[in-house]
Amino acid sequence: MSNKSGIVKYHVKLSFEVDGLVERADIIGAIFGQTEGLLGPEMNLNELQRVSKVGRIEVNTKSTSNTTNGDALIPMSTDIDTCALIAAGIESIDKVGPFDCVFKLEAIDDVRAAKKDDIVRRAKEIKQRWATKTVSEGESMLKDVHEGDSKRLSTYGPSKLTCSSGVFDSKWIILVEGRADVINLLRAGYDNAIAIEGAKIDESIKELCASKDTIVAFIDGDRAGGFILKELSSVVKIDYELRADTGVEVEELTPQRIDEILRPIADEIKHGKPVAVLKSSDDKPVAEIASRIFPNLNETLEAVALDENEKEIFKVPISEVVSKLSTQSGIKYLLLDGIITQRLLEGAKNAGIQCVIGHRVAKLTNSDGLNLKTFGDLGVA
Repeated sequence: MSNKSGIVKYHVKLSFEVDGLVERADIIGAIFGQTEGLLGPEMNLNELQRVSKVGRIEVNTKSTSNTTNGDALIPMSTDIDTCALIAAGIESIDKVGPFDCVFKLEAIDDVRAAKKDDIVRRAKEIKQRWATKTVSEGESMLKDVHEGDSKRLSTYGPSKLTCSSGVFDSKWIILVEGRADVINLLRAGYDNAIAIEGAKIDESIKELCASKDTIVAFIDGDRAGGFILKELSSVVKIDYELRADTGVEVEELTPQRIDEILRPIADEIKHGKPVAVLKSSDDKPVAEIASRIFPNLNETLEAVALDENEKEIFKVPISEVVSKLSTQSGIKYLLLDGIITQRLLEGAKNAGIQCVIGHRVAKLTNSDGLNLKTFGDLGVA
């Protein structure tokens, strides 16, 4: 059979059940043989394959002791009317060899529609990455100033790990992956960062962390960052685990985005974590939901979405929650083991969510119409 199918427009998907043991070749033979001449010569599958209107038919079979069932996929580049006729013709097949059988159409998928969805999704990713990398002229000038100020950059330990000068005196420090990350945090006003510079954690990092009150890890949002965070957590007690946006490195974040991620942590370290007390009796129903979800959510770096009946719709890493929201509906509550950021706020509003609960709330704009709560507000943590 020909592998050519022109530009595939539709996938015709059918299931079948045969009252006997047959092979894949028997199914394909029945499809071609019993539809031949049924719809006229121009509708023969052999002829349609010859002119590249039908692609290679894929058949999967599974046999039991005395039956065979499975599915068939037919790629087609014809119009939808022809697809429907071919599907109806195959459904009329009642024999495979000597055995009775039943074919049933499961779906006719528009391949082009799926491609359009993929294109839109990819375009959103490209736009996000481009926006993250975009740095204004003023920010570039600020970067030059910081990189030129040697007093703000220093080194630590025998391995001369790159750090900013505040690391030595600050009661809390930020662990990042590389030198460029330290410089980028300086641009955002944070001078207490040190680069671990590799997946193998240097002994001097362990010693430095032991002398500090609070340790914050701020790691890239890619897959490698996940491995590094896991390795780091195994040798150092991390108080706050933070990630850049999915697929983005810390050095690529704008100063505004860095501050949006770090500011709630910095404020909490400075002023102390508020005592968990239910602030308003009106929030009692939401507090009950939060108290039920919190034990299995805390310290997982995940987000949970619930519907109006409080049933779980999905649970994903917080680095993936914004992209997940763009493909979901019917969410009423979103609870996350992290910070409610402006980006998350916009995604939640677009998804029609009524209430978002997290550990902290960043400085936000245009939060009207959305109920934002912290676990502390609800007396949970």
